[in-house]
Amino acid sequence: MSAAEGRPLRADAARNRARLLDVATEVFTTRGVGVPTEEIARTAGVGVGTLFRHFPTKEALLEAVMVRRLEEIAAQTARLAAETKPSQALFACFQLIVEQSAGKNEFVQALATAGVDAHAALQDSTEMIQGQLAALLGQAQRSGAVRTDFGLPELLALLAGTSTTMEHLEANPEARQRIFNVVFDGLRPH
Repeated sequence: MSAAEGRPLRADAARNRARLLDVATEVFTTRGVGVPTEEIARTAGVGVGTLFRHFPTKEALLEAVMVRRLEEIAAQTARLAAETKPSQALFACFQLIVEQSAGKNEFVQALATAGVDAHAALQDSTEMIQGQLAALLGQAQRSGAVRTDFGLPELLALLAGTSTTMEHLEANPEARQRIFNVVFDGLRPH
């Protein structure tokens, strides 16, 4: 929808918005948030005016990328919860969240520098994912696949710590998988 007009976007405008988000996600994640908006527009094959019609500021674009990433994580978490056993879904979601957190701190810092409260902007999506994780954790614990002395606060802290650890291993997929194996072994009852 067009925020100013309250109408749905035309098909071409919706495609442009989606393309801008795709390109911005890729560029900001791989090259950092310092990439100019003009380059994002050029790479997306649109004019900078088109970018600013959809995202009036670079911070609005960064926020939209973050919200979209969280919405995708929530959708994938729901799919995994519906299709796999609770412990497999929990571990797959854990890995998905860690993998998708690349660049998150840089995004949040850029938003904070611009005066945007990233936590408030992302609150709804974050709460949805936390609710999904809490449900998966409870189901996995009831099935006996995950230790029962471990709650959601610990799981969230472990997610944050694992995400930070992975930043140091980005070029080594085997080491990254070993870290996941150690974390998942620690979550299983002994």
